[in-house]
Formats: sequence, C-alpha cells, structure tokens
Amino acid sequence: MKEQNIIQKIVVLVLSFICFLSFRDTFAQPAISLSTTNNAYSSTQTKTLQKITLEQLILQALDNNPEIKMMQRSFDMMQARVPQAKAWPEPMLSLGYLGNIIPIPPFDIQKGDPSSARMLQFSQEIPFPGKLALKGKIATKEAEAEWWVYQQARLDLIAEVKENYFELWYLNKAINIVSKNRDLLEKFTKITEAKYAVGKGLQQDILKAQVEISKLTEQLALFEQQKEIALAKINSFLYQDLNIVLEVTEELKPSDFSHTLTGLNEIALSSSPVLKMQKRKIDREEYNFQLAQKEFYPDFTVSFTYQNRPNMPEMYGVNIGVKLPIYFWQKQRPALTEAFAGLHKERKRLDSTTVNLLLKIKEKYLLITTSQKLTKLYGKVIIPQSSLSLESAISSYETGKVDFLTLIDGLSTLLNYELNYYEQVSNMEKAIAALEPLVGNTLHP
Repeated sequence: MKEQNIIQKIVVLVLSFICFLSFRDTFAQPAISLSTTNNAYSSTQTKTLQKITLEQLILQALDNNPEIKMMQRSFDMMQARVPQAKAWPEPMLSLGYLGNIIPIPPFDIQKGDPSSARMLQFSQEIPFPGKLALKGKIATKEAEAEWWVYQQARLDLIAEVKENYFELWYLNKAINIVSKNRDLLEKFTKITEAKYAVGKGLQQDILKAQVEISKLTEQLALFEQQKEIALAKINSFLYQDLNIVLEVTEELKPSDFSHTLTGLNEIALSSSPVLKMQKRKIDREEYNFQLAQKEFYPDFTVSFTYQNRPNMPEMYGVNIGVKLPIYFWQKQRPALTEAFAGLHKERKRLDSTTVNLLLKIKEKYLLITTSQKLTKLYGKVIIPQSSLSLESAISSYETGKVDFLTLIDGLSTLLNYELNYYEQVSNMEKAIAALEPLVGNTLHP
C-alpha cells in the first residue's frame, strides 16, 4: 500500500509539472528558433548555421534571386527599344556611274557625252507625320508593362519568403511540442511499467502508451521532413547553398488584422501591379490601333543626286517619292481589323483579371479572418479548458476515479489543440503575406 501511494504521488507530480509547462508555453510565446532540430531526425550532412531576420531574408532574396535579376533585365531590354522605335529609318548613300560597261579608266566615263557621269546620291525615307511618335508610344507602354511585371515578381518573391518563414516557425513549434509530449509519454510508460511490475497496473495501459509514442514519433518525422523542405525553399529563394540552416530569433505574435474587404479591394484596384500592367497593355493596343489607321497614309522618300561629268558642268537633282498604299484591302484594312480585335481582347482581359483578383482577395481575406477567430478561440478558450480538464484528470487519477487511458486522451487532446493554435497563427500570417502581392501593398510590417 505504501509503495502504491509513492508511485501515485510520483505520477501526479510529473503530470502536474508537465501540464504547467504546456500551459505556460502556450501563452508565453517564446522567441523563435527555426534551427531547433531533434537529434534523432537531423540530417547527417554538414550544415552551416546562419542567423538572420525576416527583413534580412527579404533583402537578400531581392538582391540574389536570379529570377528577379532576369525580370529586371527584361525591363531594361524593353526600355532600350523605345528610342529605336522612335528613330527615323537609316538614310541611304549610293555611288554609281553612267558610261562604259567596264568601270576602269579610261573606259568608265564617255567624255563629251552629256548623259555619261559619275553619280552620288543621298536618300531618306520619311514616314507619314505621327507614325514614329505612335511607334515610340507603343514601345513606351510595352516597357511600362514590363516594369509592372518586374514589380509583381518582386512582391511574389517577398510573399514566398514570408510564407515559408512562417511555415518554419510553425514547424519549429510543432517539433518542440511533439518532442515534449513524446518525452512525457515515455516517462508515463516507465511509471506504468513499474506499477504493472508490482501488480498495480494494466498491460493495456502500457500498450496504449507505446502506441501513442509511436504515433508521435511518426508525426515528428513528418514535421522534420517538412522543415527541411521549407529551409531548402528559402535557401533557393536566396540563391545559396541548400544545406544552410537559418536560425531566426524573432518573436511572432498573432497579427491584429483590421482591414475590411472593401478597403482591400480599393487598394488592389489602385495599386495592383497586375492591373497596372494590363492597363499599360490596353494603352499599347490603343496606340497600335491609331498606328493602323495611319498606315492608310503614304510614306515619302526624298533624295539628292550629284553628277560629275568630265569637261562638262556638274549637275544636281532632287527627287521626291511617295509610297502608294494601293493594296490596302490586303494589307492596311486587315491590319486595322487585327488592331481593333487586339484592343478589345486586352480590355476583356482586364475585366477577367480584375474579377479573378477580387476573388483571390476575398479567399485570402476569409482565410485571415477565420484564422484570427480560431486563434483567439484556441488561445483564450479551448486550450485553457483543455489544460483544466487535464489537471482534473490528474486529480481524479490520484483518487482512482479515472484510469490511465483517460490521462493519455487528455494529454493527446491538449497536444492537438496546441498544434492547431500555432498552425492557425502561421496560416494567418501566410495568408496576409499572400494577400500583399494581390493588393500591391504591404499590410503587415
């Protein structure tokens, strides 16, 4: 009887202490350490530890990511086309003669023949007024559209870095919680085995505890795998060695998200890079349509000719040529139809892009508000209630009113709710990060 009381007291003390730690960890929210790794599941590869903040991650990604550099060069390429489009056609300089068939002195020029001469001609094609200006505007709008593609790529990269950063935060929390509960179950198992050895316990309790330990070990392995993937993704965004382990010591608290859906839509309609890019494409097609109308008007060619005639006066000539668009039904008219269709296509694409954008914003907004509600529910109601329930189960177990399986179920329930709490905090932050490139603005520092 005395030995049984000692064992029960040990169990109660251990359970009470662990329950206190669980309750404290849930609401204290200690600093983040994304490099925490369980030794049983750590990689055997040599890894480099790098301490870095989220802001540093973003800056490093923007500086090093090859896709961002590619998009920047694409914009530079489009911008370099603007002066080319506005430039006049190159002039032509021609050199020739009229005389003998063999252009070797003295057989080149027929002396005394007024029609025999050495000729130098300079000619310049002159587009119809307004055409070059329209071509320059088209190229400018194409460059501006590419600029907003580049800006959208930057926002997308920042969002991906943030999402994986918050995923790492959650996985770190999950690994810590699961490891802690697995260690606790192992202690429970030893106590239960001791009770069973003296005939005071049930073999069913031992088997149940072992099954729960195996389930937590499986869960821990999956969390470790997901953490390695998230780390590799961030390293790829930073364009650095995938084996670098990022250690971040920043405190993450649930955000106070106060934006309304109407306000987010207004921000997106005025700031979204996708919409700005599409509007520039519409402007380009409008100028292209105007250019197609201009193509019905002729271009001109002006040339100046100089003739050198031996022993005779030099001669000068000026020619003006007009390019006649007489095949307009095969060229200019179909081109005008093409430009008109292209303009309406881009306008409809803007409508489609706007609808899809507002839909995505609403999806992220609902995810944020739902996660915000669940975070408060778990943190202020469910987890405290589960902690009290576990404490009650410990007290009841001490007096013999509940069995060991009830303790296991209470501990498992608290574990799941703690994981759900941190997962919802992570989901909310990830949804805010994914919302920012949609509205084209920073919503969370």
